[in-house]
Amino acid sequence: MIEGSHIPQEDLALLAMQSLPEGEAERVRSHLLHCGACRAEAEGLLADLAMLGMCAEQEPVPESARLRFLASIAADAAAGTAEPVAAKPTADAGSGRSSLSGVVQTPAASNRRGWLLWTSWTATAAALALAVSLEMKIGNLTGELQEQYQVVAHSAQENAYAQRVLRVLQAPSAQRVMLTAAKTAAEPTGHAVYVPDRGELIFEASDLRPLPDDRTYELWLIPEGGKAPIPAGLFRPDSAGSASVMLPPLPAGVRAKAFGVTVEKREGSASPTAPILLSGAPSPGE
Repeated sequence: MIEGSHIPQEDLALLAMQSLPEGEAERVRSHLLHCGACRAEAEGLLADLAMLGMCAEQEPVPESARLRFLASIAADAAAGTAEPVAAKPTADAGSGRSSLSGVVQTPAASNRRGWLLWTSWTATAAALALAVSLEMKIGNLTGELQEQYQVVAHSAQENAYAQRVLRVLQAPSAQRVMLTAAKTAAEPTGHAVYVPDRGELIFEASDLRPLPDDRTYELWLIPEGGKAPIPAGLFRPDSAGSASVMLPPLPAGVRAKAFGVTVEKREGSASPTAPILLSGAPSPGE
């Protein structure tokens, strides 16, 4: 479509790629005969397409297509109405010999070569556009797959943790211990669930008193047989006095004689510091 005194660039591009309807293409070509600005723009687009065609990897033409093309040229040459342009002999100034100054060419052959050239450029441009589009789609899909993989991996970790917690709570061999304040009325309390053969422990406390910033509560596992107490986790209560220790790293196979809670330095201690604030032992038979 011709807008104002010039042709839109997209129409010129479609004309260069032989994609305009014939009626519209004829009007555009007629306009180019009289408009230098549009003609210059069209020539630039033709040059760009020519560069694309030169950059494309060349593929051999199938033999059947080559034979059909040669047969078509022969048929057009036999039926053409245009007369060859006679070559005019000119004298060679150096040797006095004659040479041909003209080239024999028929309009049909010229049109066919132009059509083949435009077809090659159009196919190359379309292939490049398709390659870029496919690369972008592959990149997007790869990103989406990576995000989905991270979500699945995170869900698997959360599920495994939940399964461990449930396994501790439901284990028939779990030792359940109630911890109470020593030598005072039962104010702060603690409850431990411990599976000795797997070394898995869940501890919950309530009504704990707040501590200074440089202090923390520490849970201890006191083994049977008089062995040294084992640190079982640090914790600080929330504003309601509640705290918990979930699945601390403990050695498997240690039978518990008792559990205790002390107040230690903020970074914890290698052995319990007296007094023991909360303590408790498994029930007989557990």
